[in-house]
Amino acid sequence: MAKFLLSAFADEAGGGIADQIEALKANGFTHIEPRGLDLGNISDYTPEEAVELKKILDDNGIGVSSIGSPYGKIEITDDFAPHFESFKKTTEVAEILGAKYIRMFSFFFTDDEKFEDYRDEVLERVEKFADYSLRSDILCCHENEKEIYGDTAERCYDLLSSLGGKLGGIFDPANFVQTGVDILPAYDLLEPYITYMHIKDCRYEDGFVVPCGKGDGKIVELLRRFSLKDGERFLTLEPHLKVFKGLSALENKGGQADKLKDNYTYPTNRAAFDAAASAMLDCIAQAQDKI
Repeated sequence: MAKFLLSAFADEAGGGIADQIEALKANGFTHIEPRGLDLGNISDYTPEEAVELKKILDDNGIGVSSIGSPYGKIEITDDFAPHFESFKKTTEVAEILGAKYIRMFSFFFTDDEKFEDYRDEVLERVEKFADYSLRSDILCCHENEKEIYGDTAERCYDLLSSLGGKLGGIFDPANFVQTGVDILPAYDLLEPYITYMHIKDCRYEDGFVVPCGKGDGKIVELLRRFSLKDGERFLTLEPHLKVFKGLSALENKGGQADKLKDNYTYPTNRAAFDAAASAMLDCIAQAQDKI
């Protein structure tokens, strides 16, 4: 049985690293998937800056589950060389932070390029990422995302199976919903390759991201199935809930906030993060009751 370790993209709670750590602790999370930080995106951090970040995290008892990098989020036709050079630096940052994983993608196809025409190029680039990070005993993990090569279960399977264990998989149910993918068959196809999960839910009807368990992502059943894997497994919360800055001003005007409740809109980033964390913990409890 899996032992779940709770992580999050805590930048969605708002603020710098101190605020992010406070949000993690308040919700019982032990790890962070760093992305937006005090000095910018994690991919902008130098090794020297990573040393300082590591000290802050260690002092607060927070581990790093994975690096929330943007690598592979460029057009397939873009120049790969500078992107790869940045990746090399981030691999060193990951090593300093004690991360065993780097989240990455398989390149955007938004200019009418055909996936099949660039399959070999995608595999070559992803393998180059994977081979480089493995020298530091860090596994690149591919996230399914809209409009990239791996935006369907079948193309994710192509990537993961073709690279023969060099590449891990991140299963993001909301991203699959937004691409029209049937969730449970996708999970069953990719299960042997899934390293960890992003906990994010979504509705097919409008592509709207909602707290987990409130959409079509089959979160409870996914967690039940994922719990059957062995070892420690990260669950990384990625809220992506709407923040409506004017909500607080409306709260005394005839219950406008209540009218917005079904759209899961919140007055602050922290409120949205807390709501998402609470929903995630509830889904985990429901999944464990089904085991």
